[in-house]
Amino acid sequence: MLFTLARSPQQCDFSLIVKLVTQEDALLLMQDGVLAAIDGSEACNLLSRHVQSVYALSEDLAARGLVGQISHKITLIDYTGFVALTEKHTQQTAW
Repeated sequence: MLFTLARSPQQCDFSLIVKLVTQEDALLLMQDGVLAAIDGSEACNLLSRHVQSVYALSEDLAARGLVGQISHKITLIDYTGFVALTEKHTQQTAW
């Protein structure tokens, strides 16, 4: 399953999302969800401990001025990569 997070980790039940994502799933951070990718943040530390496949839309990071501040454990993708994730994971859940 592909989980997409478009809200800030402070404005959703982020710990629940992390618990729902299994090893076979992927989590895509987009819009304000990219705030969870900031290196050293509580949300990023939680992700690195519990989620195998985490992606962030590079366009959304750039729009927020965060490109140089994200964890090296987060994979940056563009919209083409987003489409590839949706093809790989036919089921999706948006947060």
